[in-house]
Amino acid sequence: MFDTRELGRRPGAMKRLSREVESPGDLGVEFIKVPDGATIELDLRLESVMEGVLVTGTARAPVTGECVRCLEPLDQRVEADFQEMFSYPEADDRGRPVAEPGEDEEDEDTLFLEGDLFDLEPVLRDAVVLALPLQPVCRVDCPGLCPDCGARLADDPEHAHEDAVDIRWAALQDLAGTMKDGEKDNEPRTDGDDSQEK
Repeated sequence: MFDTRELGRRPGAMKRLSREVESPGDLGVEFIKVPDGATIELDLRLESVMEGVLVTGTARAPVTGECVRCLEPLDQRVEADFQEMFSYPEADDRGRPVAEPGEDEEDEDTLFLEGDLFDLEPVLRDAVVLALPLQPVCRVDCPGLCPDCGARLADDPEHAHEDAVDIRWAALQDLAGTMKDGEKDNEPRTDGDDSQEK
């Protein structure tokens, strides 16, 4: 929870702060995540406006996971920018026109101050998860793994196999080989016969 009392509900008042918070856990996608309990660095700017407090910030956190190409462990950092309005609770009740149909859906997404406090966790969670790469790689040009034997190609750039035949096509390859042999057997002989006739 963050306190906004210093702003005093004076539109135009602003406060900057930096803080380190512990990861709330479960911040991640399939191949990469912020470790549970990791330290997230926050740089925030709180601005008082008529409707509430506008929070603009940047979050920086360590992330761990594995490369989607070679499956090697990853240790990187992610940076996420966010901006969110936290409305005063009474702004929901006073000085507001009657809601039009469909406006209720927008109300569900509105975040409110609790007294003079606001909870940044849902905003932080959305911002960090959206900033994570869906397909993290250990390096941009990671060649991945050999599709035949699973060897890591970055360790052996010259790694190669003889052309492997898909087992589903092996019978056809045998048939093609048999047909070529048969054609050779049926070819007319031209080993010097013409020279004898002359």
